[in-house]
Amino acid sequence: MPYRVFFTKLLCGSMFLTLLMGSAIAHEVEVAGDVAGTWHIEPNHNPKAGISARAWIALTRKGGGLLPLDQAKCQMAVYTKPRKPGAAPILRPPLKAVSAERYRGIPGADITFPNVGLYQLELDCTPKTPGRFKPFQMQYDVTVTR
Repeated sequence: MPYRVFFTKLLCGSMFLTLLMGSAIAHEVEVAGDVAGTWHIEPNHNPKAGISARAWIALTRKGGGLLPLDQAKCQMAVYTKPRKPGAAPILRPPLKAVSAERYRGIPGADITFPNVGLYQLELDCTPKTPGRFKPFQMQYDVTVTR
């Protein structure tokens, strides 16, 4: 195989993997019962200790319909990792309806992580109108840097 063709294929393959990995890292999707959540932390999933970061989760129902915060009673808790059974959260940031990317009215919170290290965000939600969806809990791991 001529070197030019080899390097072209290698370059294209590398670009494809970079795009694939970049989109996989950009958002993490978790499914709990009949609801899926797409987690994101601004900026770029790279929060810094002592600096406010916005965490949001786009909630969608089975079939793709958005589940906005005004239809759910949700709470967020922040834990350090490793998380011990029965550990109390270090933070309970208040949730507010935010708009991010193509999503409107989704749960979001401004969080200032106190130190460098590993954390876990936990979102617990129940329907404001009984029967609209099953109560659920989702978790998301975060690495906080300097």
